[in-house]
This record gives sequence, C-alpha cells and structure tokens, in this order.
Amino acid sequence: MRAFCVHAHFYQPPREDPLTGVIPPESGAAPFQNWNERIHAECYRPNAELENFSQISFNIGPTLFDWMAGYDPRTAQRIVAQDQVNVHRFGVGNAIAQPYNHTILPLASLQDKRTQVYWGVRDFEHRFGRKPQGMWLPETAVDLETLSVLAEQGIEFTILAPWQVEPPDPDVSQPYRVELPGGKSIVVFLYHAGLSGGISFNPALTVNADAFAQLHLLNQFNPEKASQGEPQLILLATDGELYGHHQPWRDLFLRRLVNGASALAGLAPTFPGLWLKQYPPRSSVRIREQTSWSCHHGVKRWMDACGCVLGDGSWKRGLRTAFDQLAREIDRLYVHFTASYISDPWALRERYIEVILGLIPAEQLIRESAGAPLDEQTVLKVHMLLEAQRERQRMFTSCGWFFDDFDRIEPKNNLAYAAQAVRLCHMATGIDLQGLAVRALEKVVSQRSGVHADRLFLRHMRRAMLDGRLVGGN
Repeated sequence: MRAFCVHAHFYQPPREDPLTGVIPPESGAAPFQNWNERIHAECYRPNAELENFSQISFNIGPTLFDWMAGYDPRTAQRIVAQDQVNVHRFGVGNAIAQPYNHTILPLASLQDKRTQVYWGVRDFEHRFGRKPQGMWLPETAVDLETLSVLAEQGIEFTILAPWQVEPPDPDVSQPYRVELPGGKSIVVFLYHAGLSGGISFNPALTVNADAFAQLHLLNQFNPEKASQGEPQLILLATDGELYGHHQPWRDLFLRRLVNGASALAGLAPTFPGLWLKQYPPRSSVRIREQTSWSCHHGVKRWMDACGCVLGDGSWKRGLRTAFDQLAREIDRLYVHFTASYISDPWALRERYIEVILGLIPAEQLIRESAGAPLDEQTVLKVHMLLEAQRERQRMFTSCGWFFDDFDRIEPKNNLAYAAQAVRLCHMATGIDLQGLAVRALEKVVSQRSGVHADRLFLRHMRRAMLDGRLVGGN
C-alpha cells in the first residue's frame, strides 16, 4: 500500500480592529478591501469550488473560519460538507482542529495551553459538527506539556517536522507514538521535509501535477518496504495559501494531483485519521522540545533574535517580556475579582468560547457559573474581564513575532489587543495597568522606522477612551 497525503494549514492573522470588530481597509490588498478578502478570492473559495478540501488533510484557523462564515457562508458550508463526505464514507473526517489564537504553545503557560486547545476543540465542534481527531499546532511548535494537554482533551494525533523527534533521520513513511507523562500517549505524523519545502518554495516543481507525481513523489517510497507489502504514507505539509495565493493556479495543480495524477502513479490519496484506522503506529519516538517547523532555532523566532530573520531582533524579546508581564497582571486582576463570585475562574474562561461563538449570551454564562445571584453591575464587570481575557489571548498571536521588524501590521495589531485588555481591566476593577505596560514597552523600537511600541500603545489607549464602548467588537 503506497499512499500520500497533502496537509494544508489554512490561516490568516487576525486583522480586526479590537474596538469595532471590523477589518480596516488595507491598501496593499487592492482591488479588495483587505487581505482576507483577496486571499479568499485567490485561494479559499477556488479550492472549495474544486472540492479540493474533500481530498486532503486540512485545518483552518478558527479566527479565519469565523471571518469566512460571515463574509462568504456558502464557501464555509462547502468546506464543512467536504469533510462530511469522508465522515459518511469512512467513519472519520479529514479536517483537523487548531488552537484558537495561533499561539506558540511551548511559550505559553499551562493554563493558556488548556484554554487555547479547549477553545480550538469547541470551535471545531461548532463548525464541523463532530469531535476533532487531530490538531495542528501553530508553527508545529511543540513540547511535552502541549502534547499532554492535547491528549487530555481527546486529541489523538498531530503533525510534526522530522527534525522535531528523536532519534534523528526517522522513517517518515509511518506514524509514531509518543509516550506522555501519566501513562498517556499521542500519535505524530512526520511530513516529508524535502518535498514539502520544495512545493512551498520552488514554483517550478508544481507546474505539472503528473510530472510531480511520477518524477518526485513516486521515488520517495522505499522499494524494499514496497516489495514486502508494508504500508507507506508520504505526507506533504504546507501553508494552504500556497494553492492559489502564494503561487497562482496551484489550486488546479492540487486538484489534478489528488484526482488523476496520483492514481496514474499508483498512489492512493488518504488522510491521517483514515490511515490510523487502517494502520496503527508500530514504533515510538521522543519529542525534541521547544522545536517548530519554520525555525531551526526551536521557538526562538517568537521570543528573541535568531538567524531566520534579518536585522536586530531584540525587539521581539522586549515585546515578549512586556506581554508576559502584562498577562500575569491581567490574570491576577481577573482571578482576584471573579473569585468572590465564581468558584472556578479558569473554567469560566474556557467556557467563554461559547459566548464568542454566539452559543450563549455572556450574562447567562456568568450567572450560570456564579455560586449566588449577581446584580447587573457585577455581571457587566465580569463580562469586561472575560473580554479582557479574550484580548489578552489575541495579543499572543504568533504573527506578531514572526517577521524581522516591529513596524508591521501584525505586532501592531497585537499591541492594540493588549491596549484593549488593559482598558477593559481598568473599567472593570478601577486598577490601571497602563503605566506598567508603557514602562515594559519602552525598549521595543523598530530598527527600520524608529516607531516606539510604548507610544503606539498610548495612541491605542487614547482612541479607545474616545470611542467609549464598554465591550468592543461584540
């Protein structure tokens, strides 16, 4: 049995203004209003129309899918329906979940790991109508604690790069089991690094799907294993935006690859959930902690300067330190205030995803979670603190640290979410964290333009105060 799988990670960083909940116009995306709309027209909608989502493994970032469901519900429904085709045919689906805010989980606290995974699972259940079997980790960044949280919440497998496991140079044509503390375990699929990198960064490789299958994909299978009838799976993992946005017309390449070219090469398309059902793992590996797929320095890219980007990356260390410090204070205020009314503030934060998804009004959730009747003013304050927690999760979106300079829209957006969290905490408790935030951000400066994070933060705060809304974007 020689099989292959394309896994596509579909994701865009959040672009919504934290006050309005609307994406501001982005001139670079012309003739579209913003990059979400442009990428949707070039990638998400064409792949859905071609029914490519039914033939690949994929995940869609929850915040992206939420935007898509509002902007183009028909495309969102098509994607879900294509997963359901496999559920009805095989008993398992090909869509997998993702932690909610694309946070680099090894750099997050245990409580944040749990919230991110729980929110991602509940969002998936809401969109796809079933429990997720697998979960894509943001940037495939991994440590044992993260995998343990996945296993605790019923996730059976994830996908990693081959350099993220020990021993080195593993056979990537089979899945592996990873033993976890407490007697639990999880399965990891390892993607083929050479081919995955090739189709991502070498457009010449994806001009002709038949040639790719015959000349590149077919020769990755082990002849000895094939002669013995051993099952082999070659998994290719890429950003989903490759297929039509990063590389025009590659949605058509993908369509031909999974519907014709692979069959002519004697290969069967599959996906991890189905493969596990047929061929459970027979071997184990160990995790190389604090590693990722897009930074060979581990997770350093999202916390400090590293060799993956040009220039001085010290601003990343400053931004990470400032946000970690700010998050601790926001959490302290949240627990201190809500503990008088709520027996388990963290369980309430996890359940807040039901409000975000529109499944229950915030007031109802808060009153249900309280041990005694609450007056309207207290309910409003708890609601603002929960919204502050939502913004505090958004401020750790990984894209804020991915690129080489602070003066980009991604870190600026994260800063806006941090300012909104501070504002909401102040309104709910009377305690102002603005001074702490400004002092912590003083050393975060763009080397390219000289833009200062502390000044941008104050600008966001002034704008929020003038706006006057209690809870933004809801």
